[in-house]
Amino acid sequence: MTAAVTGDARPAATVLAAPVPAIQGLHGRTKIAPRAVRRVVSAVTADALSVSASDVSVELADVDGSLTVIAKTPIHVTPLGEVARRSRGTLLERLTAAQTTIRERCLQLTGSTIGQVDLRITGVDLTERKRVS
Repeated sequence: MTAAVTGDARPAATVLAAPVPAIQGLHGRTKIAPRAVRRVVSAVTADALSVSASDVSVELADVDGSLTVIAKTPIHVTPLGEVARRSRGTLLERLTAAQTTIRERCLQLTGSTIGQVDLRITGVDLTERKRVS
């Protein structure tokens, strides 16, 4: 699923800041470096699509105060002929759910609002997932 990046996207080169909740009357901001945000987005994306974080490439852009995420990643698919223990839906349903998960988890972890998530699937991971008994 690929959605076009709209607007005047510019790289998120500035330090992103997340509000810090007031603790005993103190107010402030926590600054999170763009590299750290990319790593968080990469890990969350990998978890949402059941792939390794090292296989995920993430680009961030600041568009009108919210982040646009472009993630290039493979996706895990159950090999043909293998009986799936539980169906997780079609690829389109899984990618749509992953976009929502990425938005929500990144907001929780970094405080950064993500306006758009563009998932570009680069391949398929067909490795069989073994269950430990």
